[in-house]
Amino acid sequence: MFGLTIVLLGQAVSILASSMTGFALSVWVFQQTSSATSLGIMQTAFTLPYLLIIPLAGVMVDRYNRKLMMAVSDLAAGLGTLAILFLLTTGNLEIWHFYLVNAIIGLGNAFQWPAYSAAITTMVPKEQYGRANGMMSFVQAGPGVVAPLLAGALLPLIGLNGILWIDVITFVLAIGVLMLVHIPPPRQTEEGRQSRGSLLQEAGFGFKYIFQRPSLWGYVIMLFVANLFLGFPNSVHVPMILLRTDNSSIILGAAETAGAISWTVGSLLMSAWGGPRRRIHGALLGWIGYCVFGNVIFGLGTSLQVWIPAILLAGLGSNIGIATSQAILQSKVAPDVQGRVFSARRMLTWFPDTFTPILGGLLADRIMEPAMLGQGWLAKTFGWMVGNTPGSGMALIMIVFGILTILAMLSGYIVPQIRNIEDLLPDHDQLADAVQDPSNQALPG
Repeated sequence: MFGLTIVLLGQAVSILASSMTGFALSVWVFQQTSSATSLGIMQTAFTLPYLLIIPLAGVMVDRYNRKLMMAVSDLAAGLGTLAILFLLTTGNLEIWHFYLVNAIIGLGNAFQWPAYSAAITTMVPKEQYGRANGMMSFVQAGPGVVAPLLAGALLPLIGLNGILWIDVITFVLAIGVLMLVHIPPPRQTEEGRQSRGSLLQEAGFGFKYIFQRPSLWGYVIMLFVANLFLGFPNSVHVPMILLRTDNSSIILGAAETAGAISWTVGSLLMSAWGGPRRRIHGALLGWIGYCVFGNVIFGLGTSLQVWIPAILLAGLGSNIGIATSQAILQSKVAPDVQGRVFSARRMLTWFPDTFTPILGGLLADRIMEPAMLGQGWLAKTFGWMVGNTPGSGMALIMIVFGILTILAMLSGYIVPQIRNIEDLLPDHDQLADAVQDPSNQALPG
């Protein structure tokens, strides 16, 4: 656990700087365009190349040194930040540049999630998976508590250029710390040997692995449907706050900070607790709680008095849901094939994110916002609930699609294959004893 802690501390510093950059640039883009669709295109520009490359990234995570694969995402993000810095400094920064840079960052991030998730299983014992995932969530969210405040304080002093330079320096620091830590390679298993083949054959193994296990396949389908619905409220979250507050970056920053605090508390809770003994309850109920508070109640609110309590409770739910869901897979899938299986699962469940941000933005800009303003045709029916001012149409999107996501997660209790996934799928250490492959010795830690 010590080695993982050191790696995650290096990542925490880098994520703090990246959060500061992301906060400032998101506000900048929306203020330049006043369009939810533009923000949606930015999300899709990241997600589409991410999902296209992630099956091949999973193969490389299983084939090669996982430490190097973990460094790829930091390198890509650093190069993307340098590109933005150069364009900003030369006065040539335009909206479409963000789409291109997000695509580059997405390609790099395709290596991060499977590499870190797979590395956990070789760095900590099985009973600590929930805690380790909680630590990883804490590192991802903790810096967000202070990032908006730091960005607001530093912008008048060093400007956006200075914040971007800090971001670049911390990427270098994170990679340096990563290189100092030993990450054990996975032991070879029978499943791992049977999966060997060409690059494309191994990329397809993760999908084959999922399709051959009804419980896992059903779980993935449920997550696909939930993400399909959840993508719509996620795409209008930031613009809704800005529209309801006259483009107040201060209020947006307060809401973002509340979310980071909530996520941090949830991460600390999972780090100490590890989640419920029956992990499927944590996975399902955690995400249901997120949607109740983070979508439905949040959409009903019009100020921080409602938004902050809703965000605090939503963050706790999502953290429990993510950590326990990942712990289920880490305990069931053999470590030497986790890169491919986790990548296939991410591609299948995140596929809606390639189009829902754009569809959500278009739905908000072209239909819901005009229909909810003044005496619009939807305002007559739902105005009593969300009002008829700018942002009301986006609020209705959050509520309706939040309820649909809740129904999707409740299906996990209705379908026996999903509800009993922990009983139907054996833990990977309960299968045939792993056989150490001599070729493993050639892989440096």
